[in-house]
Amino acid sequence: MGTAAAMLAEARRSLGLRGRPNYITRDYASRNGNGFLRAAWCDMAVTYWARRSGNTQAVLPAGDRAYTVWHAQDFRKAGRWYAGTVENVDKAKPGDIVFFDWGASNSIGAIDHVGIVEKVLGGGRVQTIEGNTGDRCLRRVRSASSIAGYGRPAYDSSKPGTSTPSTSNWTEAMVKRLPTLKRGAKGEDVQSLQGLLRARSHLEVAIDGEFGPATEKAVKAVQRWGKVDDDGVVGSATWPVLLRVHA
Repeated sequence: MGTAAAMLAEARRSLGLRGRPNYITRDYASRNGNGFLRAAWCDMAVTYWARRSGNTQAVLPAGDRAYTVWHAQDFRKAGRWYAGTVENVDKAKPGDIVFFDWGASNSIGAIDHVGIVEKVLGGGRVQTIEGNTGDRCLRRVRSASSIAGYGRPAYDSSKPGTSTPSTSNWTEAMVKRLPTLKRGAKGEDVQSLQGLLRARSHLEVAIDGEFGPATEKAVKAVQRWGKVDDDGVVGSATWPVLLRVHA
């Protein structure tokens, strides 16, 4: 079973993704049918991040989920559900799966949306990463008034006697699994890179899966900001800069 840090690292790779079908909906549809290609994809995103980070069992106790109500019910059945009160929200942890009810009923049956907690801000507020928010993957700040509750996955780091890995340790482990990308590269990993660049305000970069001149220029700008060699190659020095938490 994986860790909360790995789950968050995978979620950060999707920042900036937009539109549908996209690689998240295509992945879900490959197992569950083409009807999901253009469906609401917030919980498909959570499913994708869990599978890609080795957290399927922890985050998806009943398997793939695209319907948020059923996913929340899975956590409740497992005894890992916390209602969205201010007190509970302030006790949330990075990696918790947070469910929203725009009608503020705190009822599982009324849940509309889902994301993952990235930071706990206090005062009943959390910073999240969410898929399908305005048909994009973005960071949001949410308050207890719209939080129906959250599920706490049984990550490795939540086991008794197991400490949460340091940022440097999980980043190093994550980077070892990531490819080296440079101009001319194509595919899903390039799309993830382009989403991360857009999340860092490089909106001139299109998420087209092709590492061209615009992507290379944005990579070099991020490298200069992160104080690493600005060679335009995304490898072990640049991925940690792109995945770094920021407000």
